[in-house]
Amino acid sequence: MNHPHPLPPPIRHGGNLLAAARRYGRDPADWLDLSTGINPDGYPVPPLPADCWQRLPQDDDGLAEIAARAYGAPHALPVAGSQAAIRTLPALLPPGRVGIAALGYSEYAPAFAAAGHRVVPLGEAEFLRPALADTLDHLVVVNPNNPTGRRVPRQRLLGWHAALAARGGTLLVDEAFADAQAADEDSDSLAPDSGRAGLIVLRSLGKFYGLAGVRCGFVLAQPDLLRALGEQLGHWTVSGPARAVARLALCDTDWQAATRSHLRAASARLDALLRAHGLAPVTLPLFAWVPHAEAARLHEALAHAGVWTRLFDAPASSVTPNDSTGLPSLRFGLPPDRDACWQRLADALATTLPL
Repeated sequence: MNHPHPLPPPIRHGGNLLAAARRYGRDPADWLDLSTGINPDGYPVPPLPADCWQRLPQDDDGLAEIAARAYGAPHALPVAGSQAAIRTLPALLPPGRVGIAALGYSEYAPAFAAAGHRVVPLGEAEFLRPALADTLDHLVVVNPNNPTGRRVPRQRLLGWHAALAARGGTLLVDEAFADAQAADEDSDSLAPDSGRAGLIVLRSLGKFYGLAGVRCGFVLAQPDLLRALGEQLGHWTVSGPARAVARLALCDTDWQAATRSHLRAASARLDALLRAHGLAPVTLPLFAWVPHAEAARLHEALAHAGVWTRLFDAPASSVTPNDSTGLPSLRFGLPPDRDACWQRLADALATTLPL
């Protein structure tokens, strides 16, 4: 069948362990799954009250206010994970040229394209340019970026926002991996600025809290945009149990502080392990990204050893000749906090490297 426009490539994500188990003929329980950037030692969910299962979700249960306070934002809208917002927000923005990283979270480009926007793929080097936003109508920045680990400083983000907002455009900043840094640290988060026109910030419970399965995230933006988004999503977009867990996790500051300390130590351990086997990772608190000419072969070899990683093909465009994003790459999530898991990764690397 002929299509008037080229079809977008299939959207791929980590966490597809059942597919890996079928492909390699290994029981799902016999894998070390490092294919996501999700905290493997996530928030310990206690037994939940019966009424959160039995009643319809209550939108006035205080979750929006708890989230706004936790993120230091003026306003927040709970949504069914960032995915619900990513699929809905583009239709609320005037169609135009939207800049999106060529190597990054793969849901944004098809969502904006489906809403009538023209997607402009951006190489990692372009995020160094203060004037990046000058030729765009909208800009999506995952900060820090998944998988490359690229961070954009707060002042550069604010400059891009000012340039876009002056023309009626929007800066959308996805901060799914930002929770590993405390709000009172030297943070690049724009959550406190999210009340400005033309600025949208997304946060999620999936990564830092390790609660991807509850499908709960938050949109931080002006009240008018949040109302429009809420009307599009409709009632009960976040389940009662998810709301109950989110309220607990966002208020548990002791767990958050201990987890940030643990993640810093675990990421340093992962970085050292990968370097000890000749790899050159870019390491964040929740994952390490490894550009490597033989990434596909390494991914396959590790899979045969029962270690599941995320393979990224090199982006087809918008990379500079010396840009490491021109290489295929692997992303390693953190192993669970058990010596046997770390040893299994070390043994698999020793077996498969050098290729």
